Amino acid sequence: MPQGQPTTVPDDGLTTRQRRNRALLVVHTGEMKGKSTAAFGLALRAWNQGWPIGVFQFVKSAKWKVGEEAAFRALGRVHEETGEGAPVAWHKMGEGWSWIQRAGSDQDHAADAREGWEQVKRDLAAETYKLYVLDEFTYPMKWGWVDVEDVVAALRDRPGTQHVVITGRDADPRLVEAADLVVEMTKVKHPMDAGQKGQRGIEW
Repeated sequence: MPQGQPTTVPDDGLTTRQRRNRALLVVHTGEMKGKSTAAFGLALRAWNQGWPIGVFQFVKSAKWKVGEEAAFRALGRVHEETGEGAPVAWHKMGEGWSWIQRAGSDQDHAADAREGWEQVKRDLAAETYKLYVLDEFTYPMKWGWVDVEDVVAALRDRPGTQHVVITGRDADPRLVEAADLVVEMTKVKHPMDAGQKGQRGIEW
């Protein structure tokens, strides 16, 4: 797509403007790092456009203070104080779950994830946000905590022009099929391959 020009123009009865402004479902998946980072990059653009942003973190521990959270909370305060940008809401699903099991049972985490998804559905119905970042949301679907068909149906039928970005490895094929934009991040090289641990300012 040179200079952002589409390669085809579908015969869908829409004007160029209508097609251009369609709400998108975006999926960032794959084994490599950067999926959430790319999603938050989109959120920065959304904030600059004045779009209300809702971030829902599904599996990172509620105690884990990530750099993006601090930055977006600061941007939310900028909006409150100056009117610049847009409001930002940041939600964590209970204690969450990461690559290391946290305190609490699997049932507790599953319940947190289900309640998080129910809140997303309520916000979609109310058109609360213009951009949703459902961070690490592929995992509750993979683990059976959230029904994939319910997710696909709710996102397909969402009202208005609400954009949704979902991140995480192993995206379900049904989600991939429903999405408008899917990126699979694959590894070419990684510092961890040479024994280097994650570092401040790069991983968090």
